[in-house]
Amino acid sequence: MAFVLFTDFGSADLYVGQVEAVLERDAPGARVIHLLHEAPMFDPRASAHLLAALASRLPPGHVHVCVVDPGVGSARGTVVLNAGGNWFVGPDNGLLSVIAGRAATRRLWRVTRDVPGPSVSFHGRDLFAPLAAAVATGRFPSEQVAAAASLEVDFGADDLPEIVYVDHYGNAFTGLRAAGLPTDRRLVAHDREIAHARVFAEAPSGKPFWYENSAGLVEIAMRGASAARALGLAIGDPVQWR
Repeated sequence: MAFVLFTDFGSADLYVGQVEAVLERDAPGARVIHLLHEAPMFDPRASAHLLAALASRLPPGHVHVCVVDPGVGSARGTVVLNAGGNWFVGPDNGLLSVIAGRAATRRLWRVTRDVPGPSVSFHGRDLFAPLAAAVATGRFPSEQVAAAASLEVDFGADDLPEIVYVDHYGNAFTGLRAAGLPTDRRLVAHDREIAHARVFAEAPSGKPFWYENSAGLVEIAMRGASAARALGLAIGDPVQWR
C-alpha cells in the first residue's frame, strides 16, 4: 500500500512536504506517489474528472490524499471513500464524486467530530493526512467518523465536455473518455473543427488534432507546438462533437 497525493498545491511550493512529513510521522516507511500537484486550482469539478482518469490507471489498495479545496475552513464536510478497493480522503466538495459515481462498489464515511490541529486552513496536512495514515495502518474507522449514504456535492459519473487540464506542452485534456469513440468524429473547440490522429507522429504539422491520451481521455494536441496557445484553450472551455 502506498499514499497517492493529488493536489493543487504546486510542486515548488511549501505545502507538499508538510503533508508528506505527517504521513511519515503517522505511517512510517510507507511509500508516497506524487500523482499530481498542479491539479486545476480552486476547481473541484475539473479536478474530479482528471482525478478519476488518473486513479483508474493505478492498482487497487492505495490511499489517495486529494486536496483541491477552496472551501477549507468552511462548513464543507470531510469524507473517506472506498471505491473499488482504492481509498480516497478529501473534502466533500465534489472532488471525489466522479470516482464514487463510476465505482462498481463503494463505501463512504464522513468526519463527524472536529479534529484539533495547528491550523484551520490546512486540512490537507492536519486532517486528510492523519486520516489517510489511519486507513493505511488499520486504525480506521474510528469514533470520529460515521458511515454515510451519499456525498453532499455530487457531479455525477457522466463525462465533462470541457477542458480540465493543460500540461506544460500545451496539450489540453478534456473530461471526455475516449474509449470506443469513432475516429471519424470531429471535435469542436472555440469554433475550430479538430480531426483525429492516432499519435503525434501521424498528425499533420501545424494543425491541432484529438486523440486518446495515456489517461484514457480525449486530448487536443499539436505536433511540436502548443495546442492551448494556438487555439486559446484554458481550463473550463467547452468542447463538443460535430
